[in-house]
Amino acid sequence: MKEFISKLLNGMSIGIVVALIPNALLGEILKLLIPHFPPLQHLFDITVFTMSLLPVLIGVMVGITFKLTPIQTASVGIASMVGSGVIQKTAEGVMTLNGIGIVINIGITAALTVLFVQFLGDKLKAYAILLMPTLSILIPGMVGYLLLPFMKQSTGIIGTAVAHITSLQPVVMGALIAMIFCTIILLPISTVGVATVIMLSGIGAGAANLGIVAAGVGLAISSYKANSMGTALAHVLGSPKIQMKNFLMKPQIAIPMLITAAVLGALAGILNIQGTPYSAGFGLSGLVGPLNYMNLAEGGWNSRNIAVMISTFLVLPILLNIGLLFVFSRKLKMIKASDYKLDFE
Repeated sequence: MKEFISKLLNGMSIGIVVALIPNALLGEILKLLIPHFPPLQHLFDITVFTMSLLPVLIGVMVGITFKLTPIQTASVGIASMVGSGVIQKTAEGVMTLNGIGIVINIGITAALTVLFVQFLGDKLKAYAILLMPTLSILIPGMVGYLLLPFMKQSTGIIGTAVAHITSLQPVVMGALIAMIFCTIILLPISTVGVATVIMLSGIGAGAANLGIVAAGVGLAISSYKANSMGTALAHVLGSPKIQMKNFLMKPQIAIPMLITAAVLGALAGILNIQGTPYSAGFGLSGLVGPLNYMNLAEGGWNSRNIAVMISTFLVLPILLNIGLLFVFSRKLKMIKASDYKLDFE
């Protein structure tokens, strides 16, 4: 069971990174350039569309991780799409793709489909190419589709809990929300989904974003010895979610990031660092968080706000994580570099 979950989470992590990185790298930059060069709107639209392919990519990556056949892998991909919630039908009957879906439900559907195609094995013989994709949609795919409303409701419950915290004292609230989002970004739950469900804004959104910054920067620093520099940077430029498997297997690896998140979240309350429901779900990816803070900050791009942005979104996350990682790895010996090893081969 442990090996099964490990492979599932590894496949999900790869799919998430591949789907989200293009928009994370280019999204905010393109938004700044589009008013001056409108044809770039097409490129931006493509990166958004790619994000909606997340369920298929997760399914395919999970299939590859389990070393399934091409037909089995494709079947996991389409079944994951069915159970994702990405596909929506308008009043006019037009099928559209919207958002990235409910990540936890995508994972459940992918897992069920892997078990299903493994159970079928070669029983279908020459009819596999005809029946396996169809049966994968009809059985595990539809199970995922039926589970979707319950998974959405669970995401809403998490969102409601976070919303309740926002009514507390700003500094304490900021620290708690930052820690919550630092944790959520390492789980098969969409931070963007949680933030938009409760329309998290203001200091709450700023704190949430800083919690994700703490996770991304900390995991980049802690993992570069065990992985390539490119993989380490993917935690910041893409998503810290690629450490999902390691976090669920060894939760203690996130302790330095959680403490960093608490400090940064408290500073959000002190310095009035704000955000939007959309920016709350991102860290430094595409510079969504820092740019939204600057756009919302009183005084705009003045020297004070620039100094606050650089210190809270870059300098402090680096310094705090380095110091805490030293304490927890060298002094307390609770974590080691190999705990952050990622296998994308």
